[in-house]
Amino acid sequence: MVLHVSAENCTDEVSTLLAFLEEQRAGIRNALRGLSDEEAATTPSASELSLSGILKHVTEAEQNWLAMAGCDIPSAHRAEADWSESFRLVPEKGETVASQLAAWAEVARKGEEFARAADLDATFPLPDAPWFPKEDVTVRWMLLRLITEMGRHAGHADVIRESLDGKNSYELGE
Repeated sequence: MVLHVSAENCTDEVSTLLAFLEEQRAGIRNALRGLSDEEAATTPSASELSLSGILKHVTEAEQNWLAMAGCDIPSAHRAEADWSESFRLVPEKGETVASQLAAWAEVARKGEEFARAADLDATFPLPDAPWFPKEDVTVRWMLLRLITEMGRHAGHADVIRESLDGKNSYELGE
């Protein structure tokens, strides 16, 4: 688990991209450290986001990006009626912070295998949606998109955790 990217983690382009992605993932995992499922589900800031909701969202987002890029992983795409479930755990479905962390670890493992075997210049199309570029994107672009997505939500996670108990991901580091 990488909390700080160092030169030893960056021996080639793929390793560098994966190290920066893992650094952002670690920030989110750290923000959850020591919290109960109930605490992780609270929304103590002005945002509607909770730590467990961020966890579920980044897991599904990473899974969906990998599926679009051609990784052998099922899409986590949801019907519009189920969209709200992408930002909250559903205990009635057996979802817990621990189970979601395990699912995310598996997505990350498959993503790393995919990235290490992929041609970073290989392209793939994106669905027609206003939030996606119109042109095909590369695997490299997708990895950079994931780093950006994780970084954005790692920042959200820090604010939420600090609102809960004043701690941040560096104090809670792995």
